[in-house]
Amino acid sequence: MAKPLRIAALVKQIPKIEALTLGADGRLQRDGVELHMNDYCRRAVAKGHELAQASGGTLTVITLGPPSAENVLREAIAFGADHGVHITDPAFAGSDTWATAKALARAIQVLGGYDLVLLGRNSVDADTGQVPPQIAQFLGLPFATGVRELKLEDDTLALRLEHDDEWVDVEIALPAMISCAERLCDPCKIKDPNVWAGVDASKISRLTAADLGEGPWGQAGSPTRVGAVRTIEVTRSNVVAEGTLDERIDTVMAVLEARGAFDMRDHDQSREIVAGQGGTRGPAVIVTVEPSRTQVTRELLGEAAALAASIDGHVVAFGPAPGEPHRLAAWGADAVVALPADLVEEDVAKALCGYTDSHPAWAIIGPSTAWGREVLSRVSGAIGAGLTGDAVDLESRNGRLVAWKPAFGGKLVVEILCTSPVQMATVRAGVLPSRTPRDITHAETTVIDVQPASRVRIVAKEREDDSDELATAPLVIGVGQGVKPADYDALDMLRDKLGGVYCATRKVTDKGWMPRARQVGITGHSISPKLFISVGASGKFNHTVGVRGAGTIVAINTDPDAMIFEWADVGIVGDWREVLEALTPRLEASLIR
Repeated sequence: MAKPLRIAALVKQIPKIEALTLGADGRLQRDGVELHMNDYCRRAVAKGHELAQASGGTLTVITLGPPSAENVLREAIAFGADHGVHITDPAFAGSDTWATAKALARAIQVLGGYDLVLLGRNSVDADTGQVPPQIAQFLGLPFATGVRELKLEDDTLALRLEHDDEWVDVEIALPAMISCAERLCDPCKIKDPNVWAGVDASKISRLTAADLGEGPWGQAGSPTRVGAVRTIEVTRSNVVAEGTLDERIDTVMAVLEARGAFDMRDHDQSREIVAGQGGTRGPAVIVTVEPSRTQVTRELLGEAAALAASIDGHVVAFGPAPGEPHRLAAWGADAVVALPADLVEEDVAKALCGYTDSHPAWAIIGPSTAWGREVLSRVSGAIGAGLTGDAVDLESRNGRLVAWKPAFGGKLVVEILCTSPVQMATVRAGVLPSRTPRDITHAETTVIDVQPASRVRIVAKEREDDSDELATAPLVIGVGQGVKPADYDALDMLRDKLGGVYCATRKVTDKGWMPRARQVGITGHSISPKLFISVGASGKFNHTVGVRGAGTIVAINTDPDAMIFEWADVGIVGDWREVLEALTPRLEASLIR
């Protein structure tokens, strides 16, 4: 390393999600709930400390939050950080991601800037992943998300990125901003509050709204508003089968039949025909098209067509090499804007901002992937538009976009409304239906040439899996560490006969037994198959929260006290090999496809 580095790590204090409850008024009860540093942020602190030490530089840890948030700074300083900065003021209350990013970016400017800014990939309470790229946009910095491996030579970062279901190798010159994947390094973790209390208070400084300059801040500066809150009440049958093996299998089959779990038809399909008659009249609903993501593109275009029909508008498919116009038209696009195929997210965002200058949009929607989150977050930051991240449903109400998003580990969904002229949302793959294509095969096509910024250089890209397959599968087999890789052949028989796909717990992917793209849970995917069969998983909250949306859950475990049975509709205590040998032919004969 050529010089001592000024490094900043941005951290967030969040509640322990499993401890959250709702009061009679439908609001989250925070009093007495344990608070801690966001899991991904712990990696930012640890890696920032490592880099600062190696370069002879400094690490400053920054947080925005109420007085209690000082504890995460104390923990980070106890771990080895040099300074802590607490951005705190009642004026920041009610900040959405845009206002939060604006405040953090302004603080970084007030503090003199940094060579490298590290953040967590996302916070596990909100799971939007928007704040890091929004800050990068405000500061004019190059950005890379999901950093799994990092090397720094002189002023150039060589990074390996973990994106959904692919690996991306990039190079970025400092100054830069990066977000950290869960497995980048061991986390900063000092649990003893007595150690926090012993931190030298002079190492922590405070910034108020007045220190950051002219606002507005907090809710007044937020282009989104939270509306209604719906709790996600998942009713499980919680039957544990008893008797002989045959009797237990009979019990499983009876529960599945009673819950309508055998019909696998049209799980991700809709008989509803894509709306619209073609043409480019009225306001535009723009869909950002990520290369090689055909399934989620189809879902988004169909939803956009329904939204456009409700406002007498039209749909624009926008992206690098977005695909064949006739197919996009059948899925819902009335116009197609094609960019060069080799553009990175920053370039796509800049092009989209330029396009909306002359073609005003009613709404912009895109996929909740690493690519989609950066593109839309940068656009949001640039044009001051409200952005809902990770939405699971969209609707038009009184001429405005309403997005519903999960929060706090899927315990509830909240209604988000934008107050800005342009309304934005990223949407999870698999939560919207794949509508029946319409009989329209023409879309007005425009090609835009874009000069790349060339600040992020892609060295290599490798897709190791297909996360769309997991998001849309009607039958998923969840694999825990109770099943060893040597026995996967036996599971393959079940998967092949039932037409299912695999997912896994974090411990399984940590061991390299299955790809990271198959991880389900609080730091992985959330899925909603018609039937979920858990094999050899203990059932810890961090995993099972990812399958709350499953129609029916079958659990198989040798431990009668395993937590997985609390999440299941029906469970069998026993050796999974014996159980599956008896269950598979019964299921195969009963499933309707």
